[in-house]
Amino acid sequence: MKKGRIKVMQGNEACVEAALLAGCRFFAGYPITPASEILEGMARRLPLVDGFCLQAEDEIAALVAVVAASWGGAKSMTATSGPGFCLMMEGVGLAASVEAPCVIVNVQRGGPASGQSTSTAQGDLYQARYGSNGDYSLITLCPSTSQEMFDHTIQAFNLAERFRIPVIILSDEVVAHIREKVVIPDLDDLELVERKRPTVPMEEFIPFQAEEDGVPPMPDFNTGYKIPVISQCKGPYGTRGTAQEAVVFIRRLTAKVEKHIAEFADIRTYGDQKAETAFVSFGSVCRAARSAVDMAREKGLALRSVEVKTIWPFPDDLLRSKLKGAKRVIVAEMNLGMLRNEVQRVIRQPEIKIELFSKIGGIYPQPQEFLRFLEEKR
Repeated sequence: MKKGRIKVMQGNEACVEAALLAGCRFFAGYPITPASEILEGMARRLPLVDGFCLQAEDEIAALVAVVAASWGGAKSMTATSGPGFCLMMEGVGLAASVEAPCVIVNVQRGGPASGQSTSTAQGDLYQARYGSNGDYSLITLCPSTSQEMFDHTIQAFNLAERFRIPVIILSDEVVAHIREKVVIPDLDDLELVERKRPTVPMEEFIPFQAEEDGVPPMPDFNTGYKIPVISQCKGPYGTRGTAQEAVVFIRRLTAKVEKHIAEFADIRTYGDQKAETAFVSFGSVCRAARSAVDMAREKGLALRSVEVKTIWPFPDDLLRSKLKGAKRVIVAEMNLGMLRNEVQRVIRQPEIKIELFSKIGGIYPQPQEFLRFLEEKR
């Protein structure tokens, strides 16, 4: 049982609360539905803790400002929705390349393009992993409740600092605006991670020389260290590298995350963990899947809900273990099958039937529809 004060709040509000507790002191963003409450909350709250909130001219400028503030020593974040996330993609690659820890919240809405500004969707799943150019790796978390939005925001800052990467929180309109109980722990009870600092004299410091975990220590700008920070592939001294140095650099950027997936991968199971029929979902759809499991239990049917909380890097081995014994897998999502494609890639046993339950157009799936799907597709 969690201890702490209890507040009833929206997911967007829970995100603001958690970010401040995690130590976020810089926010830059541009208003966009359904993420605007995060910018508004930060504008109100950050000045009270000697932080700074910038309403930028657009989302491009917002994320670049976040990268700069990160190198200035601040825990930094931004928040947007799908169209703004598109504009940020160059900045995502920049943050990955210069290894600037930061948090990016994408409160998904319908697309493509401007799409449905007030409706929910989950169509940005692949964009969160492959949106910027080239090879890199980052972490994407997918909350389904206001409490998880709070918890994932704390975790996102910790992971960003641990691995020196942008961490994406892939929320959606339902999670953003549903209002429910959130337990907020005391600051003393939170485990907060800070970025590694140099331990050698300034004249011996090599800016992008990684330690055993693949992550280099990070000094702040204007503290005496020589830090060339460029967006190009680089050697350990931060200057443009040779072809071989580029190979080493790119491999390190991906390996420092993917070799450590066991530290953060998270998939949770609800219901009968031995049930032969399993729903797989992420984000707010997990809520409807859980309700469907409860409704089925009342009818004497055994189901399980497998809920992917860490979506990138995709937790292949963990998903296989969570679906052990399943013979029928229904992937439920608010897009045309992005998560289904990953499940099919991971689960290759021909005896396991993998089906897609898809809702788009801003229409949230209802628990009764899950059960009807089971009957109709039998």
